[in-house]
Amino acid sequence: MPPLRGSFIGAYAHSLVGAYARAPLIASARVARSLSAQRDARDLCFTKFCAMAEAFPITFVVAAENAGQRIDQFLAAQLAETSRARVQELIAQQQVLVNEAPAKASLRLRGNEQVRVLGAVQRPPLRAMAEEIPLDVVYEDDDLAVINKPAGMKVHAGAGATEGDRNRGTLVNALLYRFGKLSKTGGELRPGIVHRLDKATSGLMVVAKNDLAHRQLAAQFARRQVRKTYIALVHGSMNQDTGTVDSNISRDRVRRTRMTTRREGGREAITHYAVKERLDTAGGKFSLLELRIGTGRTHQIRVHLASLGHPIVGDALYGAPRSLRLGNEESVSLGRNFLHSASLEFIHPRTGVAMSFSRPVPRELKEFLAAIGMECKALEARSLRL
Repeated sequence: MPPLRGSFIGAYAHSLVGAYARAPLIASARVARSLSAQRDARDLCFTKFCAMAEAFPITFVVAAENAGQRIDQFLAAQLAETSRARVQELIAQQQVLVNEAPAKASLRLRGNEQVRVLGAVQRPPLRAMAEEIPLDVVYEDDDLAVINKPAGMKVHAGAGATEGDRNRGTLVNALLYRFGKLSKTGGELRPGIVHRLDKATSGLMVVAKNDLAHRQLAAQFARRQVRKTYIALVHGSMNQDTGTVDSNISRDRVRRTRMTTRREGGREAITHYAVKERLDTAGGKFSLLELRIGTGRTHQIRVHLASLGHPIVGDALYGAPRSLRLGNEESVSLGRNFLHSASLEFIHPRTGVAMSFSRPVPRELKEFLAAIGMECKALEARSLRL
């Protein structure tokens, strides 16, 4: 395969690291067939590419404008849908050569080097397994359960440096231990999972115990009939009391673990917000927000608020500081995002009864507010209906 220049490597790059897009959850009978076909096509595409061992090695010649870049940054920009962390795994497994010598992630390019990628990251397959992990079950019946997920827990198996990081400690594993049987519509890695929350986000989720409930709930999400309300603390004082962000969201071209509103195209995303309180504290100015989302894109609330210049407290990925100065050389850090799924409303998939659940922000968020000098009662001051 001849050397490639520039920033496009085509479909081979997707197969290189196995970072192919997953189809959305099934939404209705008609949508289910369409999305299932998309998923089958993507999985077949991935399988074919992975089977094409003759595609390796893939070779780049470093252009002059890339001089000064680290090799991991360079490859992350060349390989579509590939994070820098995944590239670093390739380098650690000596799958990347620069001028025929194994590369180090810190190597800075000078221009005109030949970079060869020998193969894909070698790792055990992801899997779901029952684990005895405490769960805060808000409600359950024969069809579904509502869970109050803690921050720090991944929803299902995914990226990680070790086998344990990738597969263990997930919400799915805890659900399998607690309930045994869950819906299979989402696949073997995501039994019962109708929607997700980020690892660093806490709060309410609904999970399906059977395929009928899963299909009905997914259809409600697809029709935007599920009402999800979040509480967030952001940096700075918001100018407007209420507002809507409707910027499309897509993957950041350079930092692949981030999403962005700055690229053309992308997927539709709608976030409504209302300011509950503006705060002027020893740690700076903040705004406490209540938010409702009309869509469920990856990192949606986080990237939308960051696009307004008001990143969520604790969200270093989108520009928030890792710690706050309080004066007298004191500092405080949160260790998670100040984002909580506070309420969830949907129609029961079997009975048709309207279901409504709410949970207050967890203790660590209240303790953070107290540390910066805010009274916790402000969280219960008034409920704004968006």
